[in-house]
Amino acid sequence: MYTVIGAPKTRAFRVIWMLEELGQPYTVDPTAPRDPKLAEINPSKKVPVLKDGSDYVIDSVAIVQYLADKHQMLTHKAGTIARAHQDSFTQFCVDDVESSLWTAAKHTFVLPAELRVEGAKTACQHDFNKAMEHLALRLGSKTYVMGEMFTVPDLLLGHCAGWATSMNWTIPEGNVSAYVARVRSRPTFARATAVREKMA
Repeated sequence: MYTVIGAPKTRAFRVIWMLEELGQPYTVDPTAPRDPKLAEINPSKKVPVLKDGSDYVIDSVAIVQYLADKHQMLTHKAGTIARAHQDSFTQFCVDDVESSLWTAAKHTFVLPAELRVEGAKTACQHDFNKAMEHLALRLGSKTYVMGEMFTVPDLLLGHCAGWATSMNWTIPEGNVSAYVARVRSRPTFARATAVREKMA
């Protein structure tokens, strides 16, 4: 039994979605970010945290890849060229897509008002739009980023797409919007969403 530490409205949603994909039992401890009790687990006091036995894993990307590797699902094997391409898509999501969203969020409500930079959100949206253009080219006519197999970066990109929509950023029409709809129509996504709504 895994324990997901973190409110489901945070990146903890990714871990919940992954566990639904894997069909693994879990409980959710909806601890908010920066809660003092997190300091012993993660000095930055960020969520999510995955409790696996007596150990803890931090960072949502590390957690979902760890779970995929452990259960040998939703991933290609480490050391293969397919895994290298998969990891490239994961890094693309983190570096080009999520970074734009997170920086925009910081300059909207996370940072103290005096540290927020006017125009930062516009610049972030520009970077996001460029990333979507690149995703369209890399995706082509494939079902998922790695072909017919749903893998870790698809889950991350699907989560980021919802984040972008909540900010009123546009997912481009065509293969990208069709891809996002495909990813987010998975029954596992619906089950994870139900957990999030129940704990809202």
